[in-house]
Amino acid sequence: MGENVPHNEQLEFLGDSVLGFVVSTYLFTSFPAADEGHLSKMKAHLVSAARLFAVAEKLNLGRFLLLGRGEEKSGGRTKRALLVDAAEALIAALYLDGGIPAAEQFVVRSVIADELRGGIEEFSSEDYKSALQEFVQARQLPQPRYRVAAERGPEHRKVFVVEALLGGDRAVSAEGPTKKSAEQAAARAALTALRSETSAV
Repeated sequence: MGENVPHNEQLEFLGDSVLGFVVSTYLFTSFPAADEGHLSKMKAHLVSAARLFAVAEKLNLGRFLLLGRGEEKSGGRTKRALLVDAAEALIAALYLDGGIPAAEQFVVRSVIADELRGGIEEFSSEDYKSALQEFVQARQLPQPRYRVAAERGPEHRKVFVVEALLGGDRAVSAEGPTKKSAEQAAARAALTALRSETSAV
């Protein structure tokens, strides 16, 4: 590695800052009516290690890592921490090579786009899955489980149908543009149904 080429740790540091800036700018301009709480929640998810790990896996960044023999033997190419670092380093490299426009193009396409297909509603301040879990726990009912019952439409405009399984043969279904949004919608429908039943008793 030449003297003028930054070490990966430096690239990770820079990439983290560039990612935060690009995500913040995108959310600020895309959702002008959103309050700070919603924007903060969306940003936290988009810059999280879990999100970057998913991006790195999708891009198969592991195969491009230069690893020592020990790291190679211990499965370094699939390690979460190394892949997250690699994603941050890649963002920094794009920024250094092509400025904010190059980094922004990558971040919007690879980090943001899929996650925000459901819009801001997916990051609603109310988490219906958690609310449903608390509701059934308080009444000693079976914990809900979720499964994808169907997928419809082309890849770029897919609709997911998710069932919230409430014990026995009982299920409540709902759909959404992402699995997460469909799960939230199913949890909301199940919660509404259960509340209606308990209030009628």
